[in-house]
Amino acid sequence: MSLRLATFNVENLLTRFDFTGYRNQLRQDRVIKLFEVHNEGVYQQLEQARVIASTDDTRQMTALAIADADADILCLQEIDNMAALQAFEYGYLYRMVGNGYRQKYLVEGNDSRGIDVAVLMREETRDGQKIELRDIKSHAMATYREFGLFDDEIAKTNHLDDKIFKRDCLELDLVIGGVPLTLYVVHFKSMGSPRDGLDGRQSTLPIRRAEARAVRRIIETRFGAGHAARKNFVICGDMNDYQERVDVIGRRAIGYRFEHQDEAESALDVFSHDGFAENVVRRRDPLDRWTLYHARGPEEQWLCQLDYLWLSPALAAANAARIPEIIRHGQPYRTVFPPGQEVERYPRTGWDRPKASDHCPVVITLDLS
Repeated sequence: MSLRLATFNVENLLTRFDFTGYRNQLRQDRVIKLFEVHNEGVYQQLEQARVIASTDDTRQMTALAIADADADILCLQEIDNMAALQAFEYGYLYRMVGNGYRQKYLVEGNDSRGIDVAVLMREETRDGQKIELRDIKSHAMATYREFGLFDDEIAKTNHLDDKIFKRDCLELDLVIGGVPLTLYVVHFKSMGSPRDGLDGRQSTLPIRRAEARAVRRIIETRFGAGHAARKNFVICGDMNDYQERVDVIGRRAIGYRFEHQDEAESALDVFSHDGFAENVVRRRDPLDRWTLYHARGPEEQWLCQLDYLWLSPALAAANAARIPEIIRHGQPYRTVFPPGQEVERYPRTGWDRPKASDHCPVVITLDLS
């Protein structure tokens, strides 16, 4: 019996407009900056027109990426609310995949922008095995005090009774054809602006490390620290951190070279350092593990993995020959692909936008027994 499981940050699946750019230039879209707009009412009209004009192409590509993943269970990040999810499924996804995902789950989390994690599930796997939800639990209310995770690094930006998860850790107890499986769906703290001489990744790393420790604590409390390795669990989501990256060196006119490098530390070391869980994407070639392209001009560009399916030791061992797929057809043309990795982009893909998302879906077929 097999199950196809995927994770995908769909990038701002929203039902509302953000007009704060009129007063905050940092929040203003770049195309609006090309024009002089002196009236807030006119600004709002232009912003509405811009978003509506671009969203249709974007969401067609998002749906195509999800269809290509062809998952029985799909873990999503950056969902506004259930209404947004339902509208997207009915207007876009249903046209790509037919009968759609009958089971949908979303719990409002802690994100200041209102973006949440969500899970879509079919009623049955492609093998005809029933997918049942036995329980769902949000951990959005967990605090540093409650988990004993407050330290001097966290104290620089947070308080003792602040929430650990900047979005949520959504726990789903499932039974697939009679076999138990537990999912933990997360979206860790994003990399912020430089602070105290540290870059955005390093300055926010303590927060993500605490989130990872909290996820591990939840799992070990649930199954027992000595027994979790024998259970079927997967930690899914956008973790906004990486243990390695591929530096992209060069520019279009002269060509590129690619250099793989390991990071000295990562919040995700919490999962990997003692074999608590396996990042199965590392089964791919080192230059072929990326799910996001980052660039701020030719002097700062790299490929890295931000999107993960961490399998429990038992589940990883039972699927030792399984290699996850990364769906990159929705990447914009500015994304620099290492040799041999180029894919055919979806129709109407732009240089920078529209695109399916800034992230790529990651999917794996798992054997359950």
